[in-house]
Amino acid sequence: MRNFLSIESLTPEQISRLLADTDLMKVRRGKEDAQVLKGQCWALIFSKSSTRTRVSFEVGIRELGGGVMFLAAADIQLGRGEPICDTARVMGGMLHGAVIRTFEQQEVEDFAAYSQIPTINALTDAEHPCQIIADLFTIMETRGSLDGLKVAFIGDGDCNVARSWMWAAARCGFELRIAAPHDFQPPPEFVSRVDGNIIVTNDIRAASEGVDVLYTDVWVSMGKEEEAALRVAKFAGYQISAELCALAPEAMVMHCLPAYRGKEITADVLEAHAHTILRQAENRLHAQKAILAELVS
Repeated sequence: MRNFLSIESLTPEQISRLLADTDLMKVRRGKEDAQVLKGQCWALIFSKSSTRTRVSFEVGIRELGGGVMFLAAADIQLGRGEPICDTARVMGGMLHGAVIRTFEQQEVEDFAAYSQIPTINALTDAEHPCQIIADLFTIMETRGSLDGLKVAFIGDGDCNVARSWMWAAARCGFELRIAAPHDFQPPPEFVSRVDGNIIVTNDIRAASEGVDVLYTDVWVSMGKEEEAALRVAKFAGYQISAELCALAPEAMVMHCLPAYRGKEITADVLEAHAHTILRQAENRLHAQKAILAELVS
C-alpha cells in the first residue's frame, strides 16, 4: 500500500491487516522499540482544525521514531493560492510522507500523485478513512469480530464519516442502516455504486432496533456552519437518546467526537457510554500508527 486515501480504495484483506496491526500497536505500545520511521520527517498539512487527528498523528509519528512538522494551510503558500501540484512536488523532494486534512478529496489525490511520497487522508469532505479503521478496531475489541455486525448510523447520512462507513460495510460484509432526513440521505446512485448491505431510511426507530452499534456524528460538519440553523431544525428527532438505546439494549454507542450534548446525542447517554467513546478516540493513535507502518513496510 503506497497511500491511504479512502476506504473505497482498500481491499477486505488490507482492512483486515490494518485491524490486526492496530491490535499489535496497542498491545506493544511502550514495550517494543519499533522505530519504522527512524530518520524520516513527515508533515501534517491541515486546512481544517483538529484535536484527535492531529494529536494521534503527532504522537504516533514520534513513537515510530520519526520527526513531524505541523503546517496549517495559512502557514504555507497553499493558503495564498499556490497550486497543489507545485506544493506537492516541492515537499516530495524534502519529506518522507504527508498527512493531509482538507476539504476536497481531489487535493489529497493530487498531492499523492505529484509528490510521490506516502500520503494519508486525515479527513476530506468525501471520506474520513482513518476514523473508520479505529472504529472497526474498537468494535472488534468489544465483539471479537465483525461477523454478523449490524450498525445504525444516525444523523447526516451523506457526510464524510457516513460515506466511509458505507464503503466499510461493502468491503467487510456487514449491515449498515442509515437513518437520516430525506434531504441528508446519500444519493441513491452513490449507494448503488457502493453495492453493500446498506439500508437508508428516515425511520430512526426501525434503523436502530436490534443493532450492535448505534453511531452518530455532529449535525453541523466543518464548512457547513452557515447551514447550522437549518440542520438543527432538520435533524430534530435524529438523536441517540435513552429511549432509542432501549431498542438495542446491548448495542455499543459510538461517536467520533467532538460531541454536542443535547443535539446528536443526549448528555446522559454520552456519559453512560463514555468508556467506549473515549476508547474509540484513544484507538485513533494505534490505528494511525498501523497505517503509517503499513505505508513504509
